[in-house]
This record gives sequence, C-alpha cells and structure tokens, in this order.
Amino acid sequence: MLAPKLWYGQPAYALDGKIVCFFQASAKFKTRYATLGFNEAAQLDDGAMWATAFALTEATPAVKKRVATLVKQAVS
Repeated sequence: MLAPKLWYGQPAYALDGKIVCFFQASAKFKTRYATLGFNEAAQLDDGAMWATAFALTEATPAVKKRVATLVKQAVS
C-alpha cells in the first residue's frame, strides 16, 4: 500500500519506504503546468525508453483515470 509523504515540501507516495510517485505544483515552481513524476522504484519500464514525468494542466476525468492507471502500474 502506498504511504503519503512530503518530498521537498510537495506531496509524494512511497512503497516500502521508497518514493514511487510525486507531484510538483505549478504555482510553487512558477511553471505553466504541474508535474506528476515517478522515481526509479516505479514499475513503468517499457523496453529501452519510457516516460518518468507527465505535465498536467487540468484534472479532467480522463486525466484522473490516466493518473490512476499509471500509479497502479507503478506499484505492480
């Protein structure tokens, strides 16, 4: 089960003490998008190349569904 943590003052989730995914708010970093990122502990490997971060501009139902899918895959 994922455990909520603060990581550099931002929300993150850990599995067995290792940060798996994290969120960076656009307001804190003065960027045009928020970031959902994944660390090395995430099980997102897909061949020789895969994404480890995603830009988020709004939380639509489709975006929420995609985030849930990615997080489930990351901890599988």
